[in-house]
Amino acid sequence: MIELYLSKVTENSETEQAGKLYARVSYKQAMTIQDMARHMAEHNTVFSEGSILGVLTDFVKCVREMVLMGNTVKIENLAIFKATVEANALEVLYDAEQDKVATAAIGTLAEGQKTGAAVKTVKLLAQSTGDFTRDELKKDVRLAWTDKTKAEIAAAKGSLTPNSSSQGEGNENQGGDNGSTGSPQDGGGGDNGGGGSGGVDQN
Repeated sequence: MIELYLSKVTENSETEQAGKLYARVSYKQAMTIQDMARHMAEHNTVFSEGSILGVLTDFVKCVREMVLMGNTVKIENLAIFKATVEANALEVLYDAEQDKVATAAIGTLAEGQKTGAAVKTVKLLAQSTGDFTRDELKKDVRLAWTDKTKAEIAAAKGSLTPNSSSQGEGNENQGGDNGSTGSPQDGGGGDNGGGGSGGVDQN
């Protein structure tokens, strides 16, 4: 179950979201590879935690290797991993005045430069696939308020005793879009954007 809390956009924000409340995910724990290996070992597998940890560690290294080679890595029912670039805005392929050509390299363009390094930075893109697409997650997710938010809602109603059955807890069909990111100004914020554009491409 995913627990939610409500975050309020500052009143002095110069946007239409000012003063509005947006649901955010209350994350319980940051799971490491070792945590995942321990969890997997508890699923009645014949493999030990150490063996699983070794495989997962090598798998991560291999995914990185393949991505840096220009391949995409599709892990069925999870995500497609690939490298993408943030590009500089080049005006020409070759600047005769500065005797400078466009280069397949990372760098910044100085003021007045018409060409040079084509790329500002390289980053990893994870695109959800299979059971992890937005539509599939919406079918399976269960949502509920955190205890603190239940109490805040009860206080807003004027009740002294929070009644969990009336607080709008989610069921299996109460899906929501919690995978997009954005700034507080556009209704987003970190990994729990209620508005704005997504940093993870979910099809």
